[in-house]
Amino acid sequence: MNLIYDVKDRPKFGQLIAFGIQQLLAIMAATLVVPVIVGNGMSPAAALFGAGVGTLVYLLFTKGKSPVFLGSSFAFLASMGAAFAGAVSVQVGYLGLIIGAIMAGLVYVVIAILVKLVGVNWLNKLMPTVVIGPTVAIIGLSLAGNAVGDLQSGGVKTAEGATVANVFVCLAVGLVTLIVTTLCSTYGKKTLKLIPFIIGILSGYALAVIFTVIGIYAKVDALKVINFGHFTALVDGGVTLKTFFAVPDFTFLTAVKGLNGVNGAYLSTIAAAYVPVAFVVFAEHVADHKNISSIIGKDLLEEPGLHRTLLGDGVGSMVGAIFGGCPNTTYGESVACVAITRNASVATIITAAIGAIIISFFNPFVALVNSIPPCVMGGVCMALYGFIAVSGLKMVQTVDLNANRNLFVVSAILIAGIGGLSLTFGKVTITSIATALILGIIINLILSKEKQEEE
Repeated sequence: MNLIYDVKDRPKFGQLIAFGIQQLLAIMAATLVVPVIVGNGMSPAAALFGAGVGTLVYLLFTKGKSPVFLGSSFAFLASMGAAFAGAVSVQVGYLGLIIGAIMAGLVYVVIAILVKLVGVNWLNKLMPTVVIGPTVAIIGLSLAGNAVGDLQSGGVKTAEGATVANVFVCLAVGLVTLIVTTLCSTYGKKTLKLIPFIIGILSGYALAVIFTVIGIYAKVDALKVINFGHFTALVDGGVTLKTFFAVPDFTFLTAVKGLNGVNGAYLSTIAAAYVPVAFVVFAEHVADHKNISSIIGKDLLEEPGLHRTLLGDGVGSMVGAIFGGCPNTTYGESVACVAITRNASVATIITAAIGAIIISFFNPFVALVNSIPPCVMGGVCMALYGFIAVSGLKMVQTVDLNANRNLFVVSAILIAGIGGLSLTFGKVTITSIATALILGIIINLILSKEKQEEE
C-alpha cells in the first residue's frame, strides 16, 4: 500500500490535530462502551484516560514504530464481571480489576521474555499467512452484525431499551454517513481525503439533528434519533465548574478502599478469570500486528520485535486498568483507520492518545461523543470493519488456494469464525476468533506433517 504518511512522518500541526481526532472517533465508541457494559459505577471517562496512557506506554515500548491505538478490551468483559461477582464489596471489585489486569499483563511479559530468548521463527511456522490471513478477515467479519445492528438503531430508547426512531430513519442517517465517508476517501483532495471519518460522522450527525429537531417539534418519536439527554444531564444541578471540567473517577481511587477485603480465594478467582483470557488475546495480538505490518510494509514482529509489542501491550494494559479498570488491547478500528486514510504516522497516534487524556476531563466533549447515535457509528463501522476483513483477504491472495492443504485451513477458519464457534470453560470463554485461529493452527500442523511424511 502506498502510504501518504509513513510511520516516522509528522504532518503539519493543524493536520495532526484533525488526524488525531479522527483516530479518537474511530476507537472512542468501543472504548467508552466497555465500562458501561460492566457497570458497577465504572467511569467511561476514566477508561478513555486509561486508553490514552496505555497507548503512550505501548508506543514507548515499541520505539514509536507501530501506529496503532490501544482501547478497552471486549475479550475481558466476562473477567471484569467475575471480579465484581466474587468480591465482598464494590471497592474490592475495583481492586480486583487492577489485580486481574496486572496478572494478564504479566502473561504478556513472560511470553515476551520467551520470544526474546528464542525468536519468532517458531511463531511464523505456527501461524503462517494461510492461518493469519483468514483470522484477520474474521476479526472484521465477526463484527458485521454489530455494524448492521447499529446502522438500524437510534440513540433515544424506551424504558424497555427499544429504539424510538424508525429503522428507516436510522438507516438513512447511517447510509449518509457511510456514503460521505467513502466519497471523501475516494475522491477527496488533500486533507479531505485524510479525514473521511470526521466528515462522514459530522454529515450523519447533522442529518440526525435535523430529524430529531423535527421530531421534537412535530412530536413524532419515529424521527428522534439523537438523545440530547447527554447534554441536559450536565446542567441538571445548575451550571457549575463540574459542568465543563471534572476529574474522572479513576479506578485506583476506589480500589484502595478495598485493600482489606482481598483473600487467597478471591485472588484465585481473579487469576482463573483473567490469565486464560490473556493467552487468547495474545493470539489476537499477533493477528493485529501481522495485519498492521502488511499495511505499512514492515514486519513489526521483527522490528521493533514481537517481544516489544507484547511488553507494550501488556504493560500498557496494566497502566490503563489502574486508571480506567479496563485491560487494553490493540484496536482493529485503529488499524482500519490507518489502512483507509493511508496515514501511518505514529505522531497521529500520539496526538490521539494525548487527546484522549485531555478530553476525559472535559464533560461536554464526552457528552458529545456519547450523543452520537449508533446509526452514525454503524455507518462508519461498515467501512472500518470491512477494511479489517479485506486486509485479511489480501493476505490470503498470496496463498495457493489450489492446494487442498491451504484450502482446508482457510475454510475451517472462516466457517468457525463466521459461524461463531466459541468455547466456554467455567468463567473462561474462548472467543470465536481465538477458537477459529486455534483450529486453523491444528489443521495446518496436521496437514503439514502429512505432507512432510509423503515427501
